[in-house]
Formats: sequence, structure tokens, C-alpha cells
Amino acid sequence: MSWELFTVALMAGAANWAFRALPILARMERVAASGWLGRFLASTGPAAIGTLFVAAILPSLVPDLARLLPVVIGTLAVLAVWFARKSVVLATLAGAFAHGVTTWTLG
Repeated sequence: MSWELFTVALMAGAANWAFRALPILARMERVAASGWLGRFLASTGPAAIGTLFVAAILPSLVPDLARLLPVVIGTLAVLAVWFARKSVVLATLAGAFAHGVTTWTLG
């Protein structure tokens, strides 16, 4: 593993931790939902998902179809299950499963 990849992984992990810990540390019950802090904290979930997605997909964006196909299939599975069931858990599991099966199938 290169130091650049390790640094990006650490940065993505730290950002993800901060997005998840900030609402707990700020004690959401005391924050007005219409205030700027309430809106900021409400957006941390989608921001964390975006952060993880970008950190996961960047190494796979290469012209080699064999490396890109599992990412595309996994992303499509996430989107399909999300729109069908509106469940982050099921969408994440479906995406991971589809990515794994595609990777295994391609060898």
C-alpha cells in the first residue's frame, strides 16, 4: 500500500468519524431543527455516505473494465434497492453483495 493511499484512507476515516460523532457530541435534543446547526447536523449522514463513496470509488476509476465493472454493478445495486425499499442498510448490503459477486465472477 502506498503512503498516498494510506493518507487518503486516514482522511476519509477521520471525516467519517467526525460526521458520525458530531451529532452525538452536540446533543441534538438541545439544537433547534430550523437553526443552522440543526440543518448542518441533519446533513452529516448524506455527507458521510458521500465521503465513503468517493474514498471507495476513486481507486477503481481506471480504464480497465474488469476493475470498473464491480463498482458500477455495486453502485447500481445500491441505487436500485434504495429506491425500492428506502433502506440504507439493505441498500448497503445489496451493493456490497453485488460488488463481491461481480468481483468473484470476474476472477
